[in-house]
Amino acid sequence: MRHTLIASLFLLTAVSQAIAQTEEQRSTLADQQEVAVTIYNENLALVKDQRKLSLKRGASSLAFRDVSARMRPETALMRSTSAPGSVSVLEQNFDFDLLTPQKLLEKYVGRSVSIIRTNPATGVETTEQAQVLSANAGVVLKIGNRIETGIPGRIIYGDVPPNLRDRPTLVMSLDNAGAQQQDLELSYLTGGLAWKADYVVELNTTEDKLDISGWVTLTNTSGATYRNAKLQLVAGDVNQVTPVMQGAVRTMAAPAPAMAKARSEMVEESLFEYHLYTLTRPTTIAENQTKQVSLLSASGVPARKELLLKGNDYYYQSSYGELGQKIKVGVFVEFDNKESAQLGMPLPKGIIRVYKKDKAGNAQFIGEDRVDHTPKNEKVRLKLGDAFDVTADKKQTDFKKLGGTSKYNYVFESAYEVLLKNAKKEAVTVTVQEPMPGDWQVQSESHPHTKNSSNTAVWKVSVPAEGSTKLVYRALVRY
Repeated sequence: MRHTLIASLFLLTAVSQAIAQTEEQRSTLADQQEVAVTIYNENLALVKDQRKLSLKRGASSLAFRDVSARMRPETALMRSTSAPGSVSVLEQNFDFDLLTPQKLLEKYVGRSVSIIRTNPATGVETTEQAQVLSANAGVVLKIGNRIETGIPGRIIYGDVPPNLRDRPTLVMSLDNAGAQQQDLELSYLTGGLAWKADYVVELNTTEDKLDISGWVTLTNTSGATYRNAKLQLVAGDVNQVTPVMQGAVRTMAAPAPAMAKARSEMVEESLFEYHLYTLTRPTTIAENQTKQVSLLSASGVPARKELLLKGNDYYYQSSYGELGQKIKVGVFVEFDNKESAQLGMPLPKGIIRVYKKDKAGNAQFIGEDRVDHTPKNEKVRLKLGDAFDVTADKKQTDFKKLGGTSKYNYVFESAYEVLLKNAKKEAVTVTVQEPMPGDWQVQSESHPHTKNSSNTAVWKVSVPAEGSTKLVYRALVRY
C-alpha cells in the first residue's frame, strides 16, 4: 500500500509538472453552445454553461473564462456531455482578482518596474529601474539609492501576473482520455443573480372586479453576462447551509398600470415542494442589468372590498372608559386565486400595487401590500391603507367584576358602544372584529354577531351615507 501511495504521488507530481509546462488553453463565450440559468428567491442561481472545445489527449490546462465573479467554486462541476467520464478534473483554481492598474501595481510589490519620465521643457524621455516597496494607500518606490512616493512618470511592467485576469476565470487541470472534440458542461452555484415578482392591479369603478398583471424583475450583479439563456425561476423557501454572499440589488420603478391582456410567457410546474417557472423563449441577462419579464395577466377577476375595525382584548378585564376617538378603519381588498376567477397559477411572493381610475380616466395609485407565496385556490388579501371618510369612536360603558379570587377564576362583565361614522355619499358596511379573551359570550347586542373563531366575535354593520350607526353590546368573560 505504501508503494502504491508513493507511486500515485509521483504520478500526480509528473502530471502537474506536465501541465505546468503546457500552454494554457482559453475558452471564451465564442465556444459557448448553450447556457441555462435557474434563479432562486434567496439571491442564488444555478448556472449550466455548455461549450464545444478541442482538447488534446492527456494532461492540459483550461482557463474557462467569463464565469460569474460571484461563483461558489466549491459547487463547480465539469463534465463531458459528448463522452461521459472521459474528462477528469485534477485541480481547479478560481481567479476572480481582476486586472486593474491598482491590482497590477499591488502584484508587483517586491518586483522591479521601469519608470519613464518626460522632460517638460525638451520632451526627452528617460528610463529608470525602480523596485515597488508598497502599493497600500499610494505607492512607495526605491529608485537607485533614494525612496520616492507617488508615481513620478509612466510605469512599464514586464508582464501580467498569471493569477490576474481581465475576466473571472476558472482554471482547471484536466486529463482527457477521450476524443479531441468534446462538449463540456460547467455547472455551479453563484450569488449576484436575484429575482422578485411584482404585480399591478387595477380596480374597476364599482370595486368588485380587478385586472392584474404580474412581472418578474431580474437583477444581475454577478459579474457575467448570460447570452440567450434558458431562464427558469424557482419560487419557494429553499434551505441553504452555506451562506451566500449578498450583493446590492437595485430596484426598478413599477411599470405603468396598463391593463391590456397579455399572454403569459412563463410555463409553471411543480418541483419537489416548490414551483418552477420556465420562460418559453431564450433571453439575455446582461451584467449589471435589471430587466422585467411578463409572468401573468388576467382581467375581470372578482374582488371584494372590506372596511375593518379591529379591537383588542385587554379592555375586557379592566375598567377603561374611553377607548378612542376617530379611530381609523382599515381598507382591505381580497380575491381568489382560482381558475373560476380567471387566475389559478401559483403566485410567487412579491408586492402587489393597486390602482384605480379617477373621473378623468387616469389611473391613480391607491395602495400596496406584500404577499407571500400563494398556492392555487388560496385567497389573496391586501391591506391598502386606512379609510379617510369612515371613522369610529369607541368607549367602555360598563365594567363589573362578578367573581374570582385568583388569576384562574375571574369573571368579568363589560359593555361597549362603538359609533361608526360615514362621511361618504354612499352607504358602507364596516366589519367590527373583537378578540374576546378566555371563555366568553355576548349577553346582549344591537346587531347580530358571528363567532369566526374561538376568540373572535365579528359584526357586520351597515352605515348610511353621510350618517352614523351605533353598535352596542355586552360581554361576559371567564378566566
